[in-house]
Amino acid sequence: MFSLNNKISIITGGGSGIGKAIAILFAKQGSEVHVLDVDENAALVIDEINASGGKSFFHKCDLSQQAEVKAVVDSMTSKSESIHILVNNAGIAHVGTVESTSEEDMNRLFNVNVKGMYNCIHEVIPTMKKIGGSILNLASIASHVGIPDRFAYSMTKGAVMGMTLSVAKDYISYNIRCNSISPARVHTPFVDGFLQKNFAGRENEMFEKLSKTQPIGRMGQPDEVAHLALYLCSDEASFITGCDYLVDGGFVKLNN
Repeated sequence: MFSLNNKISIITGGGSGIGKAIAILFAKQGSEVHVLDVDENAALVIDEINASGGKSFFHKCDLSQQAEVKAVVDSMTSKSESIHILVNNAGIAHVGTVESTSEEDMNRLFNVNVKGMYNCIHEVIPTMKKIGGSILNLASIASHVGIPDRFAYSMTKGAVMGMTLSVAKDYISYNIRCNSISPARVHTPFVDGFLQKNFAGRENEMFEKLSKTQPIGRMGQPDEVAHLALYLCSDEASFITGCDYLVDGGFVKLNN
């Protein structure tokens, strides 16, 4: 079950955290994995996958630039019939209200979290229309509930939800499925960097505080998101499209 043999996958932001976990798991399940990331350190994930017997490739790519995304997709489709799976994982965060969010910050988040996702879908859809495929977008609990000081981030993740539904509706007749996952706090290198930057000397205290905002009492792990991603992109989920899945330790439904 959940085999991805003979499937070609694109994972954006696959150099660390959730994206890394998805890339490693998809390769383990037989997919040829292509990681798109602006950070050249993502090449280390490729080395890890290939050393374990998987097949993967790294493409340095600024997702906010459509021409760069198109060049990568064109290079891939010149060697294979189609791209079967796209996981839009790449994203950046921002802390602030509408008043404290500058135009520069707003544009920066939009260009990566929204335009970057649009660019990838825009370039992959034409090839997927030939044989079908699965698109998975990483949204957030911030697209379901109000989170303090997350104005720009919440805006972008709300847009992700809208894109997911629109693509699912427009391409259902082409056997293209589009779903999204909305995680709560997941323990990634980003979280550690955030705590170090904003709460120096109090990292452990704040980690515990943030962990307990999930009713389950802890943060999620990247692998826990990756396993759901695997299911949604596999043939076993062939009857699922236009859906969002909370991976949140009860945050949205159980926080009263």
